[in-house]
Amino acid sequence: MKMMMDKAGLGDSTYLPENMTRVPHDLSFPSARKETERAMFGAIDALLAKTNVKAQDIGILVVNCSLFQVVPSLSCTIVNRYKMRDNIANYSLSGMGCTCGLVAIGLVDQLLHVFILHLREILCPKIIVHFRFFTFSNCSEYLIGTPKHLCSSGGAAILLSNHPSDHKRSKYQLIDTVHTHTASSNPAYRCIFQEEDESGFRGVAISKDLLVSAADAIKLNLTSLGPLILPLSEKNLVLKDIVTRKILRSKNAKPYIPNFSKGVDHFFPHVGGKPVLDDLQKKLGFSVVAMEASRMTLYRFGNTSSSSVWYALAYAEAKGRIKKGDSLWQMAFGSGFKCNSVIWRAIKFVEFEDSNPWSGEIHKYPQNLDDVQPMTKEEYYLEPSN
Repeated sequence: MKMMMDKAGLGDSTYLPENMTRVPHDLSFPSARKETERAMFGAIDALLAKTNVKAQDIGILVVNCSLFQVVPSLSCTIVNRYKMRDNIANYSLSGMGCTCGLVAIGLVDQLLHVFILHLREILCPKIIVHFRFFTFSNCSEYLIGTPKHLCSSGGAAILLSNHPSDHKRSKYQLIDTVHTHTASSNPAYRCIFQEEDESGFRGVAISKDLLVSAADAIKLNLTSLGPLILPLSEKNLVLKDIVTRKILRSKNAKPYIPNFSKGVDHFFPHVGGKPVLDDLQKKLGFSVVAMEASRMTLYRFGNTSSSSVWYALAYAEAKGRIKKGDSLWQMAFGSGFKCNSVIWRAIKFVEFEDSNPWSGEIHKYPQNLDDVQPMTKEEYYLEPSN
C-alpha cells in the first residue's frame, strides 16, 4: 500500500473520512450524508466568515457532488441549513465527475445573462463513502490501482458576484470558459461507469478506454481554447503547421503542439494522478515550477475530485505567486468524457490568508518527488480472472 501511494504521487497526510478508516468500512447512507454535510458546511462557514457575506444575500446556489445524491437535493440541504431566501435559484449537479466544479463555473457564467446583480455560491465537495471501485471478472481489463489509492476527502466553496461594488474586494475576474463533451462516443461514455457487479455491490468501473478518451477530450478542448489564450507568435506557428500538413500535404511534418505556457501565467490541472500530470507537463510545455501547485496538491490532499483545482490555486496563493494582472488556467476532466477549462485574471496581488488550506504547513513544500517511480502498466491494470 505504501509503495502504491508513493508511486501514485501521494504523501502521508491525505484525508479519508472517519467511517472509511473503520474495519469493516461503514458504507451506509447516514455515513455518506454525514461526510457530505461536514464538507459542505465547513467550507460554507469558512467562506461566509471570510467574506462577511450573509447567506440571505446569495441569489444563486450551485452544488456539485458526483456520486452522492439525496432527496431533497444537496442544494436544498444548504438552503435549509443557512435559511436562505425563498426565491434563491438553486441547482444540484451530480454524476459529472471530477470536472463538475468547472462545469458549475460555466453554468453561473451563463446565468449572469439572466440574473442581474447577484451573489453566487458554488460548492464542490468530494464524497467517497457511498461507492466502491471494482472490477468485473467477465469484462475486459479494468483500471483499479489509481482510484483505490488516489481518492481523498475534501471540498471547496467559491463565491462569485457580478455586482460592481464587489470588484475591489474580489481576487479574480472570470475571462473565458471552454467546455468539451464527448459522450456521443460509446467508449468515452462508458470509460467511467457506475453499475453493480455480480455480487450486487454498486461501484464505479474504469475501463482501459479512459486514457484514450481523456486524451481525445483534452485535445478537443485545447483546440477551442488555443485561439483564446495563445499569443500571436504561437498562433502563427499553428497556422504554418496547418499549411504544411493540410495544404502542402507534407508527409514528414509532425503535428505542432503549441506551447501553452506562453499563453497563461499559471496552470492548475485536475490532479487525476502523477502520470496524468507528467503527460500534461510534457505535451503542453509547462515548467516544473508551473506544475508544482498541482503536484503538491496531489501529494498533500490526494485526488479531491472537482475541488482539486481550487486546492492547487490556494497553493499558489500561499506561495505568494499570484500577481496583479496574472492569467490563470484551471483545467479539469472527468466522466462523460468531459474536459473543461476556465481562464481567470488576477485583479490584485493575492496575499496569504490564515484561512488558506495550506496555512501552517506551506513552508514544508515543495517536496522532492524526483526519486518516485511512476506506476507500471501492470500496477494500473488487473487482468480479468478466468
